[in-house]
Amino acid sequence: MRVVEIDQAVRAVREHCERLDHPPRVVTSGNFASPVALLAPVLAELPAALLHALNAQPDLPMHDGVVPETTFVGPGFRRHPRLSYVPCRLSMVPRLFHGPLAPDVVVVHTTVPRNGRVSLGLEVNVLPAAIEAARDRGAVVVAQLNPRMPWTFGDAEISLDDIDLGVEVDAVLTTHVARPPSEDARLIGSRVAAEIGDGATLQAGIGEVPDATIGGVLERRDLKVWTEMFSDEVLTLEKAGALDRGTPVRTSFVFGSQELYDWVDDNPRVRMLRTETTNAPAAIAQQPGMTSINTALQVDLFDQANASRIGTRIYSGFGGQTDFTVGASHAPGGRAFMALRSWHPRADVSTIVPLVDEPVTSFQHGAVVTEQGVAWMWGRSEREQARNLIECAAHPSVREDLWEEARALGLA
Repeated sequence: MRVVEIDQAVRAVREHCERLDHPPRVVTSGNFASPVALLAPVLAELPAALLHALNAQPDLPMHDGVVPETTFVGPGFRRHPRLSYVPCRLSMVPRLFHGPLAPDVVVVHTTVPRNGRVSLGLEVNVLPAAIEAARDRGAVVVAQLNPRMPWTFGDAEISLDDIDLGVEVDAVLTTHVARPPSEDARLIGSRVAAEIGDGATLQAGIGEVPDATIGGVLERRDLKVWTEMFSDEVLTLEKAGALDRGTPVRTSFVFGSQELYDWVDDNPRVRMLRTETTNAPAAIAQQPGMTSINTALQVDLFDQANASRIGTRIYSGFGGQTDFTVGASHAPGGRAFMALRSWHPRADVSTIVPLVDEPVTSFQHGAVVTEQGVAWMWGRSEREQARNLIECAAHPSVREDLWEEARALGLA
C-alpha cells in the first residue's frame, strides 16, 4: 500500500476507470462505516458509475451519473429512482463479486496500519470477498485510513499488500443511539426471552424487539453470540455477566454508541467474520441452542413472511433472514422466531394476513411472536399453524375475518 493525498488517489481511480469499456462498479463499505470523505471526491470524478453498498445510509454522495446498486436496501438507497436491486441471500453475495458483479474499484474504511496490516474495524461483511475479487482482476483497492476506527480481529485484518492506495483521514465515526423499546416491543421481547435458556446462542440484530429481548435475558448465563451484526445490546449482556467469556462474540459488522466502539477496539473476544461464514446456514446450524430473532412486514396463514417488499416497491431485501431461519432450525436445540407487532402502526393494517401478495422472504419458522402471544409453528399441521396464528398472534379485531379467509383457503 502506498499512502497518498486524496487528490492523488482520486486521480489514480479516474485514470484506471478511463481504461474500462463500461461504467465502473465501485464497491464500498456500507452501514455506518462508509468512507464518505474519500468516496465523495472519487465519485465526483466519475461521470458514470455503479455504487454497490449494503444497507447504505443517507450520507452517501451520488450525482446523477451514479446508479445505486445493492442486495440489501438501506435508507440511503430506498425509493431512489435509479436503484438497481439484486436479489440475493446475504451468505451468497460474496460469490457475486467473482461473477456478475465484479468490482472495478473497492473503497474501504479501515484503521491506520500496524505490523503490515490494517483492520476493517466495524464493517467486515462482504468486503474481504470484494477485495479478493479486485485483486484477481487487477481492480483498484483504496482505503480511507482513520485513526478513530476500532481495531477488530479475525477476517477484519487485511494485509497492506492487498491495498493499492491509502489516504489518511481523521473522521468522526457515525454512531447509532437506539430509542427505548415501545410497550408492544417490550411485550414481544419478553415473550421471546422467556423461551431462551442458559447457554443459548443468539442472533442479536438491531431494533426494538431484539433490544427488548436482550433486556429479558440479562439473568441468563453462558450466552453466546453468532450473528451478522450487533449493536449495544451485546455490551449490555457483557455488563450483566450473561455472556460466556470462553466463547468469542462472532459477527460480521457492528454499529452503535461510541462506548460500544471503545469496547470492541482491540478486544480479542470479538471476532469479526466474513459474511459467507457468519451467514452460512451450515455454520449457523452448528451453534448450540441457536436462537434467531427476525421480523417481517407480514406473515400469512401458511407461515410465509414478507420482509422485503411493500406492494411492488422493494423495501429492504432478503438480508440474513433466510440464512438464519434455515440455520437456526437445523441447530441442536435451535429455534427461529419471527417477531413482529400484530398491527402495523403506520399502515394501520394487520400484519397477520390470509396470504401474502408479495414475494416470500422466509417460511417454516419455529414460532411467530406478537404482543398478542406466541403462535407455535414447528411440528404443527398447516391447519394448526393457521389456528395458532389467528388465536395467538393476530390482532383481535381481525380474527373473525381471518377465520373466514382460513376456511376459504382450506385451513379450517
